[in-house]
Amino acid sequence: MRNSEEAEGFHGEASNTSMISGASSPYQPTTEPVHSRNVLGGIRCDFEYLKSHFGILKAVEVALALIAFICIETIMLCLPCGGVYFFEFVSCSAFVVTGVLLLIFSLSLHTKVPHVNWSLTDLVNTAASTVFFFLASVVLAALNHKSGAEIAAVVFGFLVTCVYAVNTFLAVKRWRMGDGRSVAVQTSEYMRARTASRGEMESRPDLA
Repeated sequence: MRNSEEAEGFHGEASNTSMISGASSPYQPTTEPVHSRNVLGGIRCDFEYLKSHFGILKAVEVALALIAFICIETIMLCLPCGGVYFFEFVSCSAFVVTGVLLLIFSLSLHTKVPHVNWSLTDLVNTAASTVFFFLASVVLAALNHKSGAEIAAVVFGFLVTCVYAVNTFLAVKRWRMGDGRSVAVQTSEYMRARTASRGEMESRPDLA
């Protein structure tokens, strides 16, 4: 009986010791749930951009480029067809590229790729679209058969050219402001680092 009581006491002490050691052990099993990575969690619709001047201009550009492309696609007969084909290529390219940029900015996807200068990218797109839409509209106005579809395409071509020109002007101003701010930030960081290094040199004891 004594041996059995001693054995029970030994097991009780061992269990208490294991509980104490388990409570004080730094390697505790965690009960926190493992959250799965949500790849699309950061995508959101930026309504502020859509309400801004750039968002409105982008939407108007996409709509006018699409209308101009539809007008030029309704032309059945053309001779010569160089002006029609050129206008068709310009309107389709501008619609696709500007539509993609509108989608990227409105969903804040450009924040996922911060190493790309999106202001400069938008500036290049708007400037190129302005030039090419103007050239395509002039060529189509000079080489057409006075059909309703061709006249409508020319009208919408010049309209979207004006919208792209306004967007280019605003994009140039934004790009210059952003470039000036980046230069100012770099200058301030350089002066701060130079002041800090000069202070370290003065705080060192004279070895001579």
